[in-house]
Amino acid sequence: MTLPDPEDHARRFARVRAAHQTELAEDYVEMIADLIAEQGEARGADLAARFGVTAATVANTLARLKRDGLVEMKRYRSIFLTGEGEAMARRSRERHHAVVAFLLALGVSQETADLDAEGLEHHLSDETLERMRAFTAARAAE
Repeated sequence: MTLPDPEDHARRFARVRAAHQTELAEDYVEMIADLIAEQGEARGADLAARFGVTAATVANTLARLKRDGLVEMKRYRSIFLTGEGEAMARRSRERHHAVVAFLLALGVSQETADLDAEGLEHHLSDETLERMRAFTAARAAE
């Protein structure tokens, strides 16, 4: 095996770091959107329970999401997504569904596909996702 050119190597790792930075935000806004759709509201306690983290962790994450313009919060009220937060949640959900559908088309069990998609959805390029969607559509048409 030959190592890639240092600049190319650095570019690859920069992409991975960028994906890691947005991963948590994408998971939170997607969960907030899901909670609002299912329960009519999203609360910090709901997020803590769903993610298995403390209320303090949720509060810190929500503060970052608010700073980044993805959520709005008022004291003693629910959490709301901004337009930008809703768009991120929609993109994240679409990516998640595309990865799950692809894994299912490969014959992976539903449970494993759901688990694996949680990590993959954040790290795949748009090109790879489009190829996955095309593969899944072709399999469905057979």
